[in-house]
Amino acid sequence: MELLLVSLASVLAGFVDAIVGGGGLILVPALFAVFPTTPPATLFGTNKSASIWGTAFAARQFSRRVEMHWPSMLPALGTALAGGFLGALAVTVLPSAFLRKLLPVVLLGVLLYTLAKKDLGRDHAPRLAGRARTLAACAIGLALGFYDGFFGPGTGSFFVFLFVRVLGYDFLNASAAAKLLNTATNLAALVLFALKGYVWWQYAAALAVANVAGSLMGTHLALKHGAAFVRVVFILVVGALILKTGYDAFLR
Repeated sequence: MELLLVSLASVLAGFVDAIVGGGGLILVPALFAVFPTTPPATLFGTNKSASIWGTAFAARQFSRRVEMHWPSMLPALGTALAGGFLGALAVTVLPSAFLRKLLPVVLLGVLLYTLAKKDLGRDHAPRLAGRARTLAACAIGLALGFYDGFFGPGTGSFFVFLFVRVLGYDFLNASAAAKLLNTATNLAALVLFALKGYVWWQYAAALAVANVAGSLMGTHLALKHGAAFVRVVFILVVGALILKTGYDAFLR
């Protein structure tokens, strides 16, 4: 019964994550609810062992239908991976509690900005070219890679927002790029969790298959309905993240 419950949560997490990020908002609480006495690190590691596959499959599906700018994305993949490792190392020596209270405030700013700028992410009109585009993508990859390794919640949504706001992507292209870099940050975290023995491999395969199934459905809908649909889901997910992180920071 436990495996069935968390597998269903993994399907939904993969679905949401494929469109705009935020799948951890679903699977992580489900794991904590079903296995309340398990050490948190093991549940986080098991979540990563599933989510990386859904994110990777989404990135593959997007790359077949959405034109990726590989000259900037490939170096950014490297910086995202490096940032993930650095963040994971930093969390062992630096306190991250301050981010718990800061995160809902930052997310609220992102939501209000997106709502105010009604044309934001509607058209795909990259602002940067050449080296400037590569450097900006690498900076985003490094910064959010570090954040994902150090703290994590909302990483996929932050990727989408920054690709829209900084690089001028529409929401569909931003989501495609976000999936690519988020795969690298997930890999960095998974390697660290695995090396420390914080992964339930007996659950990992089933959760990964479920996550990929949800991811394929979410990617199909995003590609079918385009940037406007992704924007709506982005607003809903960021709103849910604000409620969840705000409750964790100020009410729990």
